Amino acid sequence: MKKTPVWVWVVAGGFLACALTAVLSVILLFSRAGTLRGDGVGLVEVKGMILDSQEVVKQLRDLGKDGRVKAVVLRVDSPGGIVAPSQEIHDEVKKLAGRKKVVVSMGSLAASGGYYISAPASLIFANPGTITGSIGVLMKLTNVQGLMDKIGLKAFTLKTGEFKDSGSPLRPLTEAEKGVLQSVIDSAHSQFVRAVADGRKIPVDEVRKIADGRVLSGEQAKDLKLVDRLGTLQDAIEEAGRLGGIQGEPQVICPPKKKKLLLDLLVEEAAVRVTQTLRQETGLSAIYEPAAGVW
Repeated sequence: MKKTPVWVWVVAGGFLACALTAVLSVILLFSRAGTLRGDGVGLVEVKGMILDSQEVVKQLRDLGKDGRVKAVVLRVDSPGGIVAPSQEIHDEVKKLAGRKKVVVSMGSLAASGGYYISAPASLIFANPGTITGSIGVLMKLTNVQGLMDKIGLKAFTLKTGEFKDSGSPLRPLTEAEKGVLQSVIDSAHSQFVRAVADGRKIPVDEVRKIADGRVLSGEQAKDLKLVDRLGTLQDAIEEAGRLGGIQGEPQVICPPKKKKLLLDLLVEEAAVRVTQTLRQETGLSAIYEPAAGVW
């Protein structure tokens, strides 16, 4: 009996492997399609410093337009961030909550800007030990004039107005400059207070009593009506399902995320570093974040 050449077995094995792969791919595709046909709860995550709002806003809008999504869970694990992006996410959450139930699930930290974006939600869950609150605004300034004098360097500034170089690290602030910058901080703080009062349906005067930058545990925040319930992410998902009219355990629907190329990542990292450097050098970016040492 003539033996079958080895290469025949290799080719046959290759064809068999390809066929099995194709069959498994088709089964997986139909399985996913069947899973995605049903209604579910959307999930958007906000992690880390809030330096930009575009991706989160896009995800919220995508879930708002998706007919399968009956409610949305916003998972917040953030110490806060820059004022404007926090406000943009806040406004998008508020708009979405007008059409679908939005349930916030706070992770280990949802303070300052992290709380700001949570305030307009339909319902807020926190863990008992979640660090939250910190309703306040700060502006960090650095002065290196003494160091410059020691090493013999002099700096000169030409400007078009009295306040154009306010916050310069090369000289102390004047009393007039302190007044101008404080007015900016006070304005941003008032906006924060009004947003919390409106979102949580609490009188403005009551919010002002605790809007002194203090951080709170999730348990304390519940007592002050800043959060509604104590519970986990899974608790929030299940409650969102109930609010959305879904029977049984809801499936979680995640919005498509932007695919980032290597160039995108490099540009994004560079932008973050530039933003942080500018904040450190000028100190003129008002930010929603808790006091140093908390995060």
